[in-house]
Amino acid sequence: MSFGKAADLLRLARLASGHVGITLSDIEAEFGVVRRTAQRMTDALAQTFPDTEDYVDVDGRKRWRVPRRRVAEFFAPTPDEIATLELACATLEHQGLPTEAGRLRSLRETIKILTPDKRHARLEADEEALLEAMGHAARPGPRPASDPAVDAAIAEALKGPFALDILYRGRQDAAAMQRRVEPYGLLLGARRYLVARDPSKPDGHLRHFRVEDIERAGVTEDWFARDEGFDLETYARQAFGVFQNQAEFGEVVWKFTARAAPHAARFRFHPDQTSEEQADGSLIVRFSACGYLEMCWHLYAWGDQVEVLAPPALAAMVAGHRRDDFPGFP
Repeated sequence: MSFGKAADLLRLARLASGHVGITLSDIEAEFGVVRRTAQRMTDALAQTFPDTEDYVDVDGRKRWRVPRRRVAEFFAPTPDEIATLELACATLEHQGLPTEAGRLRSLRETIKILTPDKRHARLEADEEALLEAMGHAARPGPRPASDPAVDAAIAEALKGPFALDILYRGRQDAAAMQRRVEPYGLLLGARRYLVARDPSKPDGHLRHFRVEDIERAGVTEDWFARDEGFDLETYARQAFGVFQNQAEFGEVVWKFTARAAPHAARFRFHPDQTSEEQADGSLIVRFSACGYLEMCWHLYAWGDQVEVLAPPALAAMVAGHRRDDFPGFP
């Protein structure tokens, strides 16, 4: 049996493990085959899975059903799928939906409980490695278009970790250039950035590559050792958004008016922020981060209801853009 036919047979077994099973018409529609081929597929199903049941439903249609216990081993969740559930939980928490995050995390644990025991160790080890590599600081908002092939290559390289060959066009580049990078993780926000080290650069610094500007990506067989002291979550906290500029890093202080303070108090501008209520009803928020431009984009939405007390460079950037005609708050 060819690999393609074997894959189709497993796919058919999965479909047939449903409560009501599958009909010949279902097979024709799902696989794009004629009736005779669908019949041969059910014959192969019965030969491969001797416990396959066939019966006639209330509408007079013959159905084939495979007991789930016979196919469960073939369809245990992959590390990628389990890790994706955990990433979805973290995203919901970042968006202020802890109840929904808890329900999804409960579903994740239920799936793991139902996974055959002998696959647990490998599943948990691979999931842990993927989650470590895919740590993120997620924020809602518009998203640039993505290329599934590029996304898949990045995910595969992060799991290795393996060096990644990318065709990348930087903002100052006239044309895309081929680069080999060592990926450390993804920062997810209004834009997605691949955090990676470029071995060809002597400074050894981590760099950000906009994922939407990666025209092509391919996983190599070159394994590399990540810096053991690097933690992506800690790294992400250095920025207000996703862009990093260490020259800007420092204390940030914003003062919201008494009118805006109740709304600002319900915001989490940064994971490490502190808030101080003032006697006049205003609110002062402090945190340390970089990324003045992304701060400006957010501050603009508050109009003239917020004042930048520090740093002076950020105050100068927003000075001429504080409007008084916005009817509401972010």
